This record gives sequence, C-alpha cells and structure tokens, in this order.
Amino acid sequence: MTNIDTLITNLNHIDVNTRLDSLRKLMEKINAGEIQRPPRGQDVNNHIHTTYSFSPYSPSKAIWMAYNAGLATAGIMDHDSISGADEFIEAGKIAGIATTIGVECRADFSCTPLNGKRINNPDQDSIAYVAIHGIPHTQISKVKQFFAPYTAQRNLRNRQMVDRINEIIQPCGLSLDFYQDIVPLSMNVEGGSITERHILYALSLKLIATFGKGEKLLNVLKNTLNLNISAKIASLLTDTANSFYDYDLLGLLKGEMVSSFYINAAAECPDIKEVVSLSQSIGAVLAYAYLGDVGDSVTGDKKSQKFEDDYLDQLFVVIKELGFNAVTYMPSRNSLQQLKRIMSLCETHGLFQISGEDINSPRQSFVCMAQRDAIFNHLIDAAWALIGHELEATWDLENGMFSKRKLAEINDLKKRITIFKEAGLSGISSFPA
Repeated sequence: MTNIDTLITNLNHIDVNTRLDSLRKLMEKINAGEIQRPPRGQDVNNHIHTTYSFSPYSPSKAIWMAYNAGLATAGIMDHDSISGADEFIEAGKIAGIATTIGVECRADFSCTPLNGKRINNPDQDSIAYVAIHGIPHTQISKVKQFFAPYTAQRNLRNRQMVDRINEIIQPCGLSLDFYQDIVPLSMNVEGGSITERHILYALSLKLIATFGKGEKLLNVLKNTLNLNISAKIASLLTDTANSFYDYDLLGLLKGEMVSSFYINAAAECPDIKEVVSLSQSIGAVLAYAYLGDVGDSVTGDKKSQKFEDDYLDQLFVVIKELGFNAVTYMPSRNSLQQLKRIMSLCETHGLFQISGEDINSPRQSFVCMAQRDAIFNHLIDAAWALIGHELEATWDLENGMFSKRKLAEINDLKKRITIFKEAGLSGISSFPA
C-alpha cells in the first residue's frame, strides 16, 4: 500500500484528527502535483450522508469524494445527528469546497390533515422525512441537544427490532447482538445515529462471514430466509470478486426484510410542529423531502410503491401552513413530469427549491447527471444561496434567508435567492464582524 493509499484509508480512521490530517496531506500532494487535480464543475449536492448516520464515508472522506467528483459545493445531511458537521466544515475548508450543514429526521404528521397517509416514508403512515438545511454554525450544539433524547428512544426500538430479526434468522443458526455487532458499526459514541441500515449491514457481514460469498449464501437467502432475489441482484451476489458485495447484500436485505421486523417509530419521531419550531429558532431552512411514487429504485433498496403524488396539492398547502421554507428533491429519482409538477407547486406556494442525492452507498455517484439539464439550473443557484444563508445566519440569525427581518426587507423569494447566492459565491458575509 502506497503512502497515498494509506492516507485515503485513514480518511475513515476512528480519530477525527487523523482523518483531517490525512485530508490535509492529500491536498498537499495535489498542490505539489503528486496527485492529479480533478476537474471542477458546477455540480452540487446538498444531501450527503456520513458515518454519523449510515455511509461508507466519514465527513472527511465524503469531502474527499466530493472533491474528486468535481463538486462545487457539498452538504452533510445525517439522520437525527449533526455531530459530523464540524468535521465536514473543516474538511471543506481544507479541500476548498463550499459546504452546507443539515440534519434529516422523521417527523410525526399525525396532528395534520396528512394523518393516516403514506407520505414519504416507505415503512410507516403519518411519518415523513424532513430536512433541516443551512443550520447556522452557532446553533450546532442546540441541534445536538434537541435530537439526543430522540436518538436514545430510537435505540430502544432498534434493540426490539434486533430481537425480531433474531427470530427470523434463527433457522440460519445466526443471531445479532446490538452492542457487539451493531453499535461498533456506528458513530453512536460520538452522537451519531443508528438506523435500520446499520442493523442490516451487521446482518450482511455476519451472513458473509458464515456462508461466504456466492452460491452457498444465495441458497440461504432464497431457501432459508425466503427472499425474492432479482436476476440483477443474484448476478451481483454470485460475483465473489464484487468489491461492493456487502452493500449489495445490504440493499437486498433492506428491500426484502424490513417489513418483517419493522416496529413503528413513535417516541423517536418529534411532532412536526416541534421540528418547525426548532428550525425557526435556530434560523435554519426547513424543507419537505419529496419522494414521489417509486418505480425502479436507483439504489436497489426501495420497492415500487405509491407515496404523496395522489394528494400533492393538499400536501403543499399543509407544509406551507406549518411554516416550511422549502422542498428538496432528487432529479435522478423522479420522472420529468413529476419534477415539473413539483417545481410548479413550489413556484405557486413560494417555496425555496433545494436538490440533494442521498449518498449512503459506494455505488452512488456524488454527481447527479440528471441535474445537469438546464431546467435545473436554479438548483445550482439554490445551493450557493444556502451557503450564503449559512454564512449570514452564522453571524446573526436575523440576517438569515427566512428571518423575519430579511422577509420584511426583501419579500420576493427570487430576489433573496440572488442576493444570498452572491454572498455564497463571494464567501463573505455582508454582516459586520
């Protein structure tokens, strides 16, 4: 292994200082011409998961991947955790990539007219994923405090789900221990969250360790666990040289097994009105995460399923009345017809449009090719406006993009986007130090 290979490996080291120092040394090698400098473009991504929720990438490694993909901006977006934000910000400075920080959570919409509906959560009605974008850096500790009790509740349910999984995999002669098999795969000790993906990734590793890769494991999956395996996934799992084998197996397990062990989330999901209140109090940008009816899943872990498209007009009225600022969507995940409808509804309701491809697998590209269509140019402007907002609101919450003061000064959303975009591109706050 070369020194460069070691440095890249150390981007995922357990110690944050080692990760950041490795990134500094890699950038030094790029500046010295020892590593070819990747071309930079206009691509942006505001929804990158890290090891502080579930991902193959630490915050430092995520920035390195974003840099090598040529991204102009990158945004961290972990589930129920903002603990990777400080590292992500520093890593962005080292690599010269503008960054934004945020947190994604599942919120309870039972108190709204959407109660009882399948919103954008494939596993549970009345619960929806929302994204808090552009969190001012002065508010990181407040966000940590808000989510800490919900993370603890989530781990109670995680342990219950592990018990259910153990009943399912007992015929395979296997069992999982939450503390020995799952917690070590997470950054829980540093405030990271543990998700269903962690549980199933632990199962993936145990299945591989027990049965090896290839036909023997496939037989267990088909005949003992009775999983439906597509020809595409079967081909990937037959290939013992597949470098993404563990993640491909995880994708299969997530798509096929969750419904058999899933326990409805309750105490770990804050009421949506509490999330709105938090977002407003910290001067952030609250976005509804549009999923849309799913056909063929890009990541291979989502079944064809209907979500919010049938009542989208009502949904927009609800989120606007609740106090949402924005809608975030993924151009590669939906049809152009779906996306045009979303863009039109955002225009009608005066909602900021944000893009983000939720990176959590090594098979996913950091660049969304679909977003390069000129119809989505406004999403590039939005990313820079988010950066400008974060910069301004870090100086003073009332200088943020959706603060009462800024709304009174500049009521027109497009004008505000332009102004905050310029702040983002310049990297200089208009608010005096």
